[in-house]
Amino acid sequence: MIEWVRKFLYRIFCVLALLVSVYLVVDFLISRTFDYRIFLMFLLMVVVIIWGIADWRKTYMIMLKQEAEIKLYQHYIQPLEELVKEIRIKQHEFDNHMNAILNMHLTVDNYEELVARQSEYITEVVRDDESRQCLPLLRISDKVLAGFLYSKIVRAPSYVKTEVEVKSLEIISGISEHHLIEIVGTLVDNAYEACTEAKNQVAMEIDSENDRLVFSIKNQIDEEKVGEINRFFEKGYSTKSDAGKHGLGLYNARMLIQKYKGDIFVCTDKVDDKNYICMRIVV
Repeated sequence: MIEWVRKFLYRIFCVLALLVSVYLVVDFLISRTFDYRIFLMFLLMVVVIIWGIADWRKTYMIMLKQEAEIKLYQHYIQPLEELVKEIRIKQHEFDNHMNAILNMHLTVDNYEELVARQSEYITEVVRDDESRQCLPLLRISDKVLAGFLYSKIVRAPSYVKTEVEVKSLEIISGISEHHLIEIVGTLVDNAYEACTEAKNQVAMEIDSENDRLVFSIKNQIDEEKVGEINRFFEKGYSTKSDAGKHGLGLYNARMLIQKYKGDIFVCTDKVDDKNYICMRIVV
């Protein structure tokens, strides 16, 4: 039998059971007589009704989850489409750059000067092309996650330098999409909020191991805060001046990760006398 037909008939049965239960209660109140057979039938009807309500609630929650997933897809797939359009536009610019490089020999007298000018030109083009940092996101299978990260990167402060590395194209995870976005969004927001013009390096890494997503993000951190990393996931803890308004994001992210039996790791690193904090989740 088709699933929707089965559910429709089952719900009709639940409505009938409710009506019969009401009739039995009214009959008992009027007649003031107790019949154990009627009582047993009443209990059976109540059980059926409760079962029907539970089934309806389960279906309703699944529907809400699916609606949330669709809204996420619609919301974050648009930034990814914008990135594709931007790359297509830059393809025309790339053709012009190639022509400029290929014809430089017409205006240069010697080989050494040609190599120097071509190298300088290519370096300038690469430096000015900010969309290159987001190209790896186009390759991953989770387009909602890709669109979300792209929207975060392009909206980050202009002084922030973001690097993205994709180690696995097929992103598989057992966590719901909206909870994944909530967790990753918290980590990205914290990394960007910690950046200053002097400490402006952020690195993201996306991978997949054993059918679970592995997401890492690293950013620079003040040396005096290195000793506080063990408290970052405490409820209400925050390094911001207005701590009363913060301190729940990382705590809630950890609770969600534990709900899905995932893991979160935090460590520090030092590169070129600069302190970095790295957060890595596996869900």
